[in-house]
Amino acid sequence: MKKILLAFTICSGWAVGAQAADVYTSSVSYEIKADWVKSKTQTWAGSIEGKTYWYKLDKSAKLWWSTDGTKWAEVESQSWTDKDGKWLKIHEGKLVWSTDGTKWSEVPEWKWEGSDGKWYKFDKKWALWTNK
Repeated sequence: MKKILLAFTICSGWAVGAQAADVYTSSVSYEIKADWVKSKTQTWAGSIEGKTYWYKLDKSAKLWWSTDGTKWAEVESQSWTDKDGKWLKIHEGKLVWSTDGTKWSEVPEWKWEGSDGKWYKFDKKWALWTNK
């Protein structure tokens, strides 16, 4: 009887330990949250043929660019490129992009990766936010 009780205790302990380990490992999860902060300069980086340009929007959501951050000119095409070479622009109150400049679609969450590797996004009032 002692042997049966000892065997039962050992098996029960093993089963409970296995269940506890299973519960512990299967319930472990994590979530990575991006921390977005409003850009102090309201400018972002872009690149054309290896040259860096800085972009910003005016109060009418018109696009301006600069090579030095001090002298600004309105961008004729009203478009810029992201890190992957997609063209972006504001069209009919939305941020859109295109790979060929002819077919445009809305940018998901209005965010893109700049040529400097930072992530940027606009809110509904065209304020620029960046990812830390």
